Amino acid sequence: MSVIAHVDHGKSTLTDSLVTKAGIIAQAKAGEMRFTDTRKDEQERCITIKSTAVSMYYELKEDDMQYITQEHDGNAFLINLIDSPGHVDFSSEVTAALRVTDGALVVVDCISGVCVQTETVLRQAIAERIRPVLFMNKMDRALLELQLEQEDLYQTFQRIIESTNVIIATYADDDGPMGPIQVDASKGTVGFGSGLHGWAFSLKQFAEIYAAKFKIEPAKLMKRLWGDQYFSPKEKKWNKVGGEGYIRGFNQCSRSHFQDV
Repeated sequence: MSVIAHVDHGKSTLTDSLVTKAGIIAQAKAGEMRFTDTRKDEQERCITIKSTAVSMYYELKEDDMQYITQEHDGNAFLINLIDSPGHVDFSSEVTAALRVTDGALVVVDCISGVCVQTETVLRQAIAERIRPVLFMNKMDRALLELQLEQEDLYQTFQRIIESTNVIIATYADDDGPMGPIQVDASKGTVGFGSGLHGWAFSLKQFAEIYAAKFKIEPAKLMKRLWGDQYFSPKEKKWNKVGGEGYIRGFNQCSRSHFQDV
């Protein structure tokens, strides 16, 4: 899998957190070490110049195996991750990385949003028939610096997803060889988190936490946690129009978690 993004959107820092999760480096070194920036000039300039690969071993929990649709043998996976440059001058490195991988983790700074190079790397991925997954990075800054209300925060995320899908629709056809490849939070193809602080989540985590409370299967609850889906804690009912006492499903479930952050 290739990690692709606009320059300074946090690819290398996020890669450090993933490498930490695999037990290759210590948590204290994540973010400052820039494990995949192995050249001296990369370390001096704090930018990625050459694509660098790292292999990570990860065992998925048995409960999560139901979400794996491809053929697999057991719950252990070897993930070959390539951290690619974000600067426009090194676009050839991104193309080279994409040609040897099966998927692309598109990282977007949730404060800056979709930028020029984001579109460039997405276009490169689609040209190489690589399916993208979106990761909204630097959530810590969105929560602590912007101090947005819950609905404003949701609308910020929604705009980033829509902008990403507009780019995908521009360069990929749903009837093409890859089929529909637009990202959708309710389908688990969008992640939220902070590479610097080493935490992340998708709607799958929220759905699993609240499945018992709402008495809905996690896969079905994910669809209620994004878009125009509102819940009234008092009436214990869902609707699609909102109203007094109704709170958007995403805001309802994320409130306590964001407050903890």
